[in-house]
Amino acid sequence: MSDASAPRLIAIGETMALVAPAHAEPLSTAQEVRLLIGGAESNVAIHAAQLGVPTAWVSAVGDDALGVRVRDEVARHGVDVSRVSDDPNAPTGVYFKDPGHGVLYYRRGSAASKMSPATVADVPLEQAEIVHVSGITPALSASCAALIDAVIDRVGSGSGILSFDVNHRAALWEPGAAAPALLALARRADIVFVGLDEADGLWGTADADAVRALLPEPELLVVKDGDIGATEFHLGEGGDARTFVPAIRTEVVEAVGAGDAFAAGYLVARLNGADAAERLTAGHRRAHLVLQSTGDLLPD
Repeated sequence: MSDASAPRLIAIGETMALVAPAHAEPLSTAQEVRLLIGGAESNVAIHAAQLGVPTAWVSAVGDDALGVRVRDEVARHGVDVSRVSDDPNAPTGVYFKDPGHGVLYYRRGSAASKMSPATVADVPLEQAEIVHVSGITPALSASCAALIDAVIDRVGSGSGILSFDVNHRAALWEPGAAAPALLALARRADIVFVGLDEADGLWGTADADAVRALLPEPELLVVKDGDIGATEFHLGEGGDARTFVPAIRTEVVEAVGAGDAFAAGYLVARLNGADAAERLTAGHRRAHLVLQSTGDLLPD
């Protein structure tokens, strides 16, 4: 990443190899499977690249065949992967989709879980207009939590925007640890994305206004309420502006990945100077497309 080619958006976080049945059947009986990739932050980077924004993804993968596959697949969508490192001492994480029974993760001790502030030491975070992270990364390890702290501090010291998707994954956290940790991180971000059900489960906030009351610090807070719609709170000189845009009616095939698509659509619209209603609409449009597919991503 030279200064001349610095991306407008940088996304940081783990992406894993994904094994899923080729047909809608349980993993225990499936005869054919597909080998794909999956990662919240790289999903955002890929969607943004598809929407025409120069984008980079920063992470670590194992020095193994799955790591090659993950990096090559992200790069194939036009994302800069030059800052993705290979770890010869740790594997690429893997997870399995088991239709009707959830997801099985095999990511403990993965290369990405060993990321630390050193991972981004040479990454020009200050040159990006938006740096996007999520609440998944700090749950992976103490060194990953330190990484997110370092990223927030660096972005906060410059003119860029720190985007944070709460992305609560209960299985990754010790009991009781997620709520205060994710709240503290959200309060340090410029843009925050959170699902209403997610916020209620974490902090007991029953509606979008209650979430804003708990999180008054971010300049932009987006509270998503499933197929109802999304509310943006924008802290400006004239106070807090509230904008709601209903979701697009959609026949849902699979919901996984829709939140990442929404975030990408919204962030690209923000980079393009769109107003609040346009930003939310752009998020809904991208999510609408993903909800109608079986994957997290869309064809280029």
